[in-house]
Amino acid sequence: MARRSRFLSLAAVLATLLSALGVSFLFGQGRAEAHGVAMMPGSRTYLCQLDAKTGTGALDPTNPACRAALDQSGSTALYNWFAVLDSNAGGRGAGYVPDGTLCSAGDRSPYDFSAYNAPRGDWPRTHLTSGATIPVRYSNWAAHPGDFRVYLTKPGWSPTSELGWDDLELIQTVTDPPQQGSPGTDGGHYYWDLALPSGRSGDALIFMQWVRSDSQENFFSCSDVVFDGGNGEVTGIRGSGSTPENPDPTDPTDPTDPPTHTGSCMAVYSVENSWSGGFQGSVEVMNHGTEPLNGWAVQWKPGSGTTLGGVWNGSPSSGADGTVTVRNVDHNRVVPPDGSVTFGFTATSTGNDFPVDSIGCVAP
Repeated sequence: MARRSRFLSLAAVLATLLSALGVSFLFGQGRAEAHGVAMMPGSRTYLCQLDAKTGTGALDPTNPACRAALDQSGSTALYNWFAVLDSNAGGRGAGYVPDGTLCSAGDRSPYDFSAYNAPRGDWPRTHLTSGATIPVRYSNWAAHPGDFRVYLTKPGWSPTSELGWDDLELIQTVTDPPQQGSPGTDGGHYYWDLALPSGRSGDALIFMQWVRSDSQENFFSCSDVVFDGGNGEVTGIRGSGSTPENPDPTDPTDPTDPPTHTGSCMAVYSVENSWSGGFQGSVEVMNHGTEPLNGWAVQWKPGSGTTLGGVWNGSPSSGADGTVTVRNVDHNRVVPPDGSVTFGFTATSTGNDFPVDSIGCVAP
């Protein structure tokens, strides 16, 4: 990691120098990855990021399991809570994803989600009633066709034990469910109904594997639940005991979600390197559509005390409300289908390196 950070810092300096000379420094284009995890019942990464979010852009979880995961796996993984993925899984499960790593996509994600495998009994939980039918919501941060395989741990499983494939039984498979809300926003999601088995009580875990039909990429999601007569209430996070947002999956998403100009554009924010008083970041702009994306713009509100400095591979502007918008430059205006481009930046910071709320694509 230290070697990669030094390389990225040198890249930032080189890009700034070349930009001053009128020379373009092009970060490599990549293949776009889809993103999504369960929102109801909430996955570990989804509920931990809800618990950790503050009004300043800092991540400050109150749940001890979420705090330990943040300390071990870092802020970038939690900020990208929707990216528990393996680009080459191709529908494989048992025998491919090792036991004890199901909640981190077999540790093959581009981000480190290994801490979210920890066997412990204090993860945030969703309270359910055995035999009831619940509305499932699964983030469509990037939308793609495919199957959702839903598993439930067998009776007798304990959250303080390692999760393995033999602990699970398949209870549902759903193909291409409907969607509500815009991809690339906090509230956009797939939705369907799940009939829970009867005769269950106590702790359990709902595991989901989203198997894309248009690529080998798969997503993995672990949701801690307890069968105690509940109706979807969540405990173990800020505001514990409340029902999840948008309990009706067909309700519109939060109007404060960042607008997206198409469902095909998505932005992923990362902190590449940090130091006292500043950091280096990057944003990957992805095209999940079937047609080229001709022009793009990304918008976010920096964390409290954060000010952007140099930007490369993008053209920045600032709004009166403190938001930052970065638009394409000539050489990366067009993003091919299932492709991506990346721009980078440096910033001064008091420690709140991540945006307030979400980053998203806007009209270019």
